[in-house]
Amino acid sequence: MLAPLEELQAREAIRDCLYRYARGIDRADEAALRSSYWEDAEDCHGATSGPVAVFYERVREAWARGPRNIHHINNILISFRCDGEAEVESYFLALQRGSGPDGVERQVMLSGRYCDLFQRRGGEWRVARRTVVYDWVDPQPLPEGSEADRFGPRTPIGSAFPDDPVYALADIALAP
Repeated sequence: MLAPLEELQAREAIRDCLYRYARGIDRADEAALRSSYWEDAEDCHGATSGPVAVFYERVREAWARGPRNIHHINNILISFRCDGEAEVESYFLALQRGSGPDGVERQVMLSGRYCDLFQRRGGEWRVARRTVVYDWVDPQPLPEGSEADRFGPRTPIGSAFPDDPVYALADIALAP
């Protein structure tokens, strides 16, 4: 098994990977999304099940319709099988709004769990197999009014890669 310090480092690497997934899916940042899965990963995500490449294709189609997504990941329980594998259960809360393939705009709150097999390859931890468990699906009415009415003077509003303010952080030189 892992030495105590190695285990702490592995736990943080797994958490970082989960958070990269959230950024990738919410900000339409394909590089961040892909960095959370191994290329040969399997993904069972409700509407798709199979190679992660099938999930990526479905996500790209959704991104093209300009959705709004926000994912919160918490209650992360990590159990190491061996030095290079971990079973990880993470709870999520997702708020999603956008047009479906039929063109109808919908809003939904989802809550559930990512049941993941993580593997370490070349010193890096990523998802090798994911099953998304939907514990709560709550379709919601769309808010009345425009985005400006809903948000008022609160700006900026989150957006897709590379326009979201988080990507400007890399361009900001911090004074010593």
